[in-house]
Amino acid sequence: MNTGFAVVIGLDVGKTAHHACALDPEGNKLFDKPLPQDETKLRELFTQLQNHGEVLLVVDQPNTIGALPIAVARDTGCTVAYLPGLAMRKAADLYPGRSKTDARDAFIIADTARTMPHTLRQVDRDSEVLSALKVLAGFDEDLAHETTRALNRIRSLLTQIHPALERVFAGGKLSTGLVLDLLEKFGGPTGLRSAGRGKVLRFARAHSRRDPETLVEQIFTALSEQTVIVPATAAVELVIPRVAGQVKELKEQRATVAHEVEGMLEDFPLASVLMSMPGIGIKTAAQILLAIGDGSAFESASHLAAYAGIAPVTRRSGTSIRGEFPARSGNKRLKNALFYSAWVASNHDPISKAYYDRKRAEGKRHNAAVICLARRRCNVIYAMLRDGTYYQPPTTAPTPEPTALAA
Repeated sequence: MNTGFAVVIGLDVGKTAHHACALDPEGNKLFDKPLPQDETKLRELFTQLQNHGEVLLVVDQPNTIGALPIAVARDTGCTVAYLPGLAMRKAADLYPGRSKTDARDAFIIADTARTMPHTLRQVDRDSEVLSALKVLAGFDEDLAHETTRALNRIRSLLTQIHPALERVFAGGKLSTGLVLDLLEKFGGPTGLRSAGRGKVLRFARAHSRRDPETLVEQIFTALSEQTVIVPATAAVELVIPRVAGQVKELKEQRATVAHEVEGMLEDFPLASVLMSMPGIGIKTAAQILLAIGDGSAFESASHLAAYAGIAPVTRRSGTSIRGEFPARSGNKRLKNALFYSAWVASNHDPISKAYYDRKRAEGKRHNAAVICLARRRCNVIYAMLRDGTYYQPPTTAPTPEPTALAA
């Protein structure tokens, strides 16, 4: 990031008020006071400090309570950046004292930005699409957590009253539409047994595109394995249908959000650029765009790979520690998106599959081979975003790939 700012403002954001500390290039304080969460006051300060020259605003929270200062700063022509929480905590250890105050935090943010600009991250671009996408992605993540929690609740209830029946719905089978319909309709082991095999099978066939006879057979085989009725079974079978209905509703909401995201990305050029690459769909493209935008914040593909945590880290100390190891840091969401897309490509794209098989033949384990593929694809993604061009399969011999992670 550019270091030639006349003023660096560190803003420790709060719900009703912030604390702002403004420093000049020599570290002298130009402003160090509380600042209300008010557009007029924020605009007044930013405009006043611009009399000294170009202004950089650095926040410790770019979303929710930090959204208004960022919007006002951009509207007044200030540059905006973000100091991640981990970098903030590490920097705080370099300053004397152990007190935790808004004024101290604001000063540390400003001084860290002034002296160590490499620790800063760009705030999301001033794009309505990316801003809206971030809101929907956060909502979808909340829905996913609630869905998982509800499914675990059903699994726990079934394990409590009929472990054999719970084992029938192992893995992801519990979240399928047919199983949820059965649980919502019949409740649990008592309701299923009372309805009988024929009625359950007819209901299942009416609510499934595939023949559900095998599943129904497994259900009634499991029901025959337990004759004793566990205490509270009746109460559990009152709860299970309600939770199953909640799961169905949550899944419908997630489908609606996915449709809305798809609609937003239809007219966003970089989304179609990313989705032209094998293994990248709507959700993966959204996650990548949310993490890196148009990629202009990264100087090279290596820089992007390091940010994602898929580039190996070199460690050398004396003669005993020498080598390259998997990174344990990086943007986790971006890393997961790149890993998942690489894994999908290794199953469906011949070029990616050949590269994955070659790494496996070299002795690498599955995860290491996928990471190697993700690192190789990172070069292509960076070039695609930089040039705004669609994916084109390689037609010549590939260049030597970057150093791969150890298996």
